This record gives sequence, structure tokens and C-alpha cells, in this order.
Amino acid sequence: MKICILSDSHDHIPLLDAAVESAKAEGVEAVLHCGDVVAPSTLHCLDKYDLPVHVIHGNNTGDLYTLGRLASRDENNIHYHGMDAGVELAGRNIFLVHYPHYARAMAATGDWDLVCCGHSHNLKIEQLVNIKGKLTHLVNPGTIGGVGKSQATYVIADLKSMTFEAREVSKQIERDAGY
Repeated sequence: MKICILSDSHDHIPLLDAAVESAKAEGVEAVLHCGDVVAPSTLHCLDKYDLPVHVIHGNNTGDLYTLGRLASRDENNIHYHGMDAGVELAGRNIFLVHYPHYARAMAATGDWDLVCCGHSHNLKIEQLVNIKGKLTHLVNPGTIGGVGKSQATYVIADLKSMTFEAREVSKQIERDAGY
């Protein structure tokens, strides 16, 4: 199973949309958003892809009430988990949290195959030896919103092989859309 890991969209709808469109074309079956969506309406652009989207809120929480309501729609693929989440996909235990220091601590427990975070806007893919003497993968996909001078990045993960590939979306997409 392939998944799309992204974070820190900060209301940059064209970039988020382009990333998920490209990821779906590569065969992803789920999207993990590690926080800082900001406006819940940002996620509406993902409805057309008919993929499960697991999302947490981060430190730029926006309207949590509306985010909760969005996730409770009957026809919805959005799964809002609050400040962090533990999900199982393809037999892998995955933890989502916004903050890198919290992610590193959770990876150290050995309870998770993959820990994903955001916040720093810096892409980083690493393996950590956990307290059980095994490896835990730690992924920060950077910022799909391309915040500031950062590139707009995300990660495609293959949960069978536990391989991770960084991707970039051109920020020109947003300029062309008049943002």
C-alpha cells in the first residue's frame, strides 16, 4: 500500500490539490496530513480523490469546530483525529503528531512502525533505533504549502517495503491560479 504524507498546507489549496492529484496518479490509497491545515474548507479540494484522509490539527488550528463537523459528514473520507493519531494501514502502526520533538519521542518507544510529523517546514526522512532495538521510520514531509522560502514538499511511502520518496510541487501552480 502506498500513502501520501504531507503537512503544513496553511490554506494553500492549489499546492495541496496538486500533491494529492499526483500522489493518486502514483497509486496512493490514503493521505496522512500532519497538521496546520488552518481553514477546514482547505480539505474540500481532496473530496474528489475519494481517498481516506487522516488529519490532525497542529499549532495553527483554525476552526476546530468546523473541522470536526467536516469530518462527521456521512459521505466523508476525512478522518479528523485531534492533536495526534494512531492509525493502522496495511498492517503498519503509524503515529501522526505535529511537533518533531514529540514525534522523535514516540518513535523511540518502539510501538510504531512509522511516525510522521510536520511543524518545522523541513523535509526529513530518517530511521531511528528505538528502545526495543529495532528501527522506527520518522518522516517529516516538510510543508506542502511551501510556506515562506520553503519548497512545497510531500512524501510518498510504500508501506510494504517501508520506502519513502520525497516529492516537490512547483509553487508556480499557485501563482498561475492567482494566489
